[in-house]
Amino acid sequence: MDNAYLKQGEKRAFELGNRGPIELDHSGRLAPHILDAYWKHSFYVFEGAIEAKEMHQLVTEFEDLLDRAPVNSEAIVDRHGRPAVGLDHKVPCFRFAKPLSDPHGGTDAIGGRYEVKMIEPDAPVDAPDEVLLQVHGTFYFMDSTLLLYGHPKLLAVAEQINGPDFVPFTDTIWIKHGGLGASVAWHQDGTTLWNDPDQDRGTHGFNFMVNLYATNAENALWIVPGTHDSGKLDIKSRVTANDNSIELPDAVPMLCSPGDVAICNRQMLHGSFANTSVDMRATFVFGFHRRASVLKSHDFENVPYDVARVIDRSRVIKLATAARADAFPDEKPYVYQPLVNENIQWGSNREQLRDYNTKDLFI
Repeated sequence: MDNAYLKQGEKRAFELGNRGPIELDHSGRLAPHILDAYWKHSFYVFEGAIEAKEMHQLVTEFEDLLDRAPVNSEAIVDRHGRPAVGLDHKVPCFRFAKPLSDPHGGTDAIGGRYEVKMIEPDAPVDAPDEVLLQVHGTFYFMDSTLLLYGHPKLLAVAEQINGPDFVPFTDTIWIKHGGLGASVAWHQDGTTLWNDPDQDRGTHGFNFMVNLYATNAENALWIVPGTHDSGKLDIKSRVTANDNSIELPDAVPMLCSPGDVAICNRQMLHGSFANTSVDMRATFVFGFHRRASVLKSHDFENVPYDVARVIDRSRVIKLATAARADAFPDEKPYVYQPLVNENIQWGSNREQLRDYNTKDLFI
């Protein structure tokens, strides 16, 4: 990556004015200037939203999970030769990529939304054949992610953006190992509702992103601000118009410290470059949708989502708020209105979370 491009991107990022502490009034409504900045720039960074003790638990559990994960996509043991975790689930929990590669750019993956291939630097001669790229079904492995999912302030934001009947999307941890991490080609996340007559700037929902370590311009997610409100973009034409360079001139890196939480519109143009820095990035991502959007859509097998499926998947929200109430008894818990009459308890019963992510609501 060109160093001048990285520095200019950092400068543009800090000039946007879309970062600061989370500010909620007595009724749980976001401060208007935060909402305005989010809808203008496609994202907002809530600085210091997660306290240090909670972040410590998140990082500790993540590093323990890395230690117990399979060493590659074919392995049944971890780096110590012990039986690896997560191999007895319905869908793969750990996904890998070749070091410094772009596994999706220019392919038909997820409807061909990754239109352009990113630069693939040469990997070090001693690099492994594969590196871990994603962890799915995180709630089953890490209590800390379930507790964060039930965070009352974050759920209040979800309610304001998507309405009180908001529903889950999915959750994952994206991993970009220092000097080895794969890139993610420029793309927009939405896939199914671009041609819907009611499509608008919030149709495909949003993601919260919690970075476990400080990010920098080399390993961060990059965003083209304001593109969530432009409909389906022709990404290939943008790159062609930029002298075929993937270094889009109006993009900015999402720079965060541990404890910051970014809210990112899924319709924005975004991607990340191969991580040639020495610093790892690990980002816990979890998203939410408007209920109306989901009920207009379907899964990858074109099976329409119905109310029963939506309610079933939404129970994880209630489970997370119950788990958080147990862990933070002095904190006022969030009340999820669609399931207010259901009695769902956590009780550290991890098996009730097995394969919950097979019911994720992709749109």
